[in-house]
Amino acid sequence: MALKSSNLTATNTYEVEVEVDGKTFMEAVAKVFKKQAKKLAVPGFRKGKAPRAIIEKMYGEDVFYDDAMQDCYPEALDEACEAAGLKVITVTGLEATHVAKEGFTFKATVVVEPEIEIKDYDGIEVEKLSTEVTEEMIDEEIDRVRERNSRMITVEDRAAENGDTVVIDFEGFCDGEAFEGGKAEEYNLELGSGNFIPGFEEQIVGHNTGDEFDIDVKFPEEYQAENLKGKDAVFKIKLHEIKTKELPEVDDDFVKDVSEKDTVAEYRDELKEQIAKRLESESERDLDDKLTNAIIEKVEGEIPEQMYDREAQNMVREMDMRLRQQGMDFDTYMKYTGMDANAVLEMYKPEAQRRVKMRLALEKIAELEKIEPTEEEINAEYDKMAQAYNMEADKVKEIIPVDSIKEDLGVQLAMKHIKDNAVIK
Repeated sequence: MALKSSNLTATNTYEVEVEVDGKTFMEAVAKVFKKQAKKLAVPGFRKGKAPRAIIEKMYGEDVFYDDAMQDCYPEALDEACEAAGLKVITVTGLEATHVAKEGFTFKATVVVEPEIEIKDYDGIEVEKLSTEVTEEMIDEEIDRVRERNSRMITVEDRAAENGDTVVIDFEGFCDGEAFEGGKAEEYNLELGSGNFIPGFEEQIVGHNTGDEFDIDVKFPEEYQAENLKGKDAVFKIKLHEIKTKELPEVDDDFVKDVSEKDTVAEYRDELKEQIAKRLESESERDLDDKLTNAIIEKVEGEIPEQMYDREAQNMVREMDMRLRQQGMDFDTYMKYTGMDANAVLEMYKPEAQRRVKMRLALEKIAELEKIEPTEEEINAEYDKMAQAYNMEADKVKEIIPVDSIKEDLGVQLAMKHIKDNAVIK
């Protein structure tokens, strides 16, 4: 197999001419004969027993050529594109131009990765989020824990207030007639939650347990029930119970209940450490995001749409794998959400574009800065993957080629280069 020519025909598009030698072609023909001979009926022979020469005489010398060429195309094209230094994204055309026993020649139209430019990637100025832990943050965290450990108690010595949960009977009337869906008994409603139409919850505030009263409301114009849109209504209310949330006191007993610590001071110190780690993690993610946006803005070059499509498809496959781990497949997910495959692809397109641009940028920076991972870094990456997949490192090396590992590490090291050279405020 040999590359005959490689010509740029349009932006990021090449026409590659490839020659497959006679020995390779005839070996492919022989393999096709073994697979297909048993399907061909030849008078005087049982199926699968007719000699190849008889079959070729009966059906034509080229009877197995098309299938043999199909078998040869992928490897031949891969070798030719590698020889031409082309990173192929997709093949858009394939045509045999000459076929004989001595071999065949074909032309392929391929879309390749673009050659991009990127400048001024060193010294990018970014602001890093503060990681300072304040006393207010600790108090807020303690309040959240208190909320999770709260209990509801009945209030009997005061009227209902916003934030209380009331137990009520209600029935609604429009033009003096009760309407469907407007009645309930012993309904629990949190005042101030906004779960009911405007004016409903507000008019319960100030009433006491045992009160029976009417409230006047107006249904919104955009209300879902057609017969109630914009209508005035009266609700008859009976207030059975007022409940409020009781939060535990912050003392040593509370601390022992919710943590492994013994005192409030120790618990606050522990929370401070936890919040600091969370803020640092959030700050690093935000910093990476800002640097990524800045780098993407500096990418110059025409990127083929097929690269975005391919990345979006990869993201859909990742999504499918995650769904399967949760006991659901992609088709079932689409059925539940009412989406189709095209809608999901479009949903992922913006992030796919971002990923593609960033990857190309980092690969270019690695090239410009002559960044190459060391043997030690490559082996460490294999070890990490072996641990993740619960496999022997040698087995991982058989599955994942070293060039792929080098590319991925080069991208990671290029990102580290950007970060190390950024002006972080």
